[in-house]
Amino acid sequence: MMTVLLFALAPFVLLIGYSACKAHAIERRFPNIGELTDVGGLRLNAAHLPAPPGADLPPLVFIHGASGNLRDQYEAFAGPLKDRAEMLFVDRPGHGYSERGGRENALPSGQADAIARLMEKRGIERAIIVGHSFGGAIAAAFGVRHPQKTAGLLFLSPATHPWPGGIDWYYRLAATPFLGWLFSHLLVVPLGLRRLETGTRNIFSPNPRPAGYVEATAPALVLRPRTFRHNAADVANLFAYVSSEAPAYRSITAPTVIITGDSDDIVLAHLHSHGLARDIASAELVTIRNLGHKPDYVATDVAIAAIEHLSGLPRDLAGMARDAEERIIAAHP
Repeated sequence: MMTVLLFALAPFVLLIGYSACKAHAIERRFPNIGELTDVGGLRLNAAHLPAPPGADLPPLVFIHGASGNLRDQYEAFAGPLKDRAEMLFVDRPGHGYSERGGRENALPSGQADAIARLMEKRGIERAIIVGHSFGGAIAAAFGVRHPQKTAGLLFLSPATHPWPGGIDWYYRLAATPFLGWLFSHLLVVPLGLRRLETGTRNIFSPNPRPAGYVEATAPALVLRPRTFRHNAADVANLFAYVSSEAPAYRSITAPTVIITGDSDDIVLAHLHSHGLARDIASAELVTIRNLGHKPDYVATDVAIAAIEHLSGLPRDLAGMARDAEERIIAAHP
């Protein structure tokens, strides 16, 4: 009987061992490029670039989306803005190399509060908050809960409002208490590694994924079992959260720009970006034709112009959006 039991358990043990080894290999391949800071209840990881001499922009805080980590926004913006602003690229609680902390950090509000405490620890009084995708929900929560720390808000293809339908099955499964643990430790790593290429290309579709993106931004970090479960919990909680909290966006008074694409199949612009533009009186909506879910990479220049605009510099965002559209069409006629 014992032999039969051991034989039956062997595949599970092998898969758990495989996942653990692969998770360690992923961390060796993509080591932490940030620094952990105790913000009370957890250590939050971030790459902090101090203000350069002669900085012409206010501090900037970048918040990544679901399944991501700080490297995603770092790769897009750290180089172009390195001589212009103090920058803080944050691993959201439970993502990248940040600890998860308490239950409140499974919601955008808790994550926004943790980032506010990190800003205090880093001596940043006010900043322009830049949120991509799921990071848009955190940026919105930040604007509602910490207006005194918000110099401006830049939303990039944000997820901020209720949507029809549900979430992918693997998020629902991974978020469940027992089966989720098994799924995350048995199957997420082997299945995720096989889908990494396709998944990252789909995030950019219909635009091409930049060369070297997977190596530079380390999306494989989300496949580590604990991180994947935190990511799944975030996604599973989002619908109920935005359903109850979206009405509070009307209290946001900070200067706001929303950049979205009309070809985004990941987060539907007519629900989320248009909803924000409706709810935030100060918001300026910039829609770029033939753009998918990644304006931070495909239209980086428009995003930087929006940061400049939020800083009080005159910028023709509509004109720059048209230039980006021409560039997209020219690259893929």
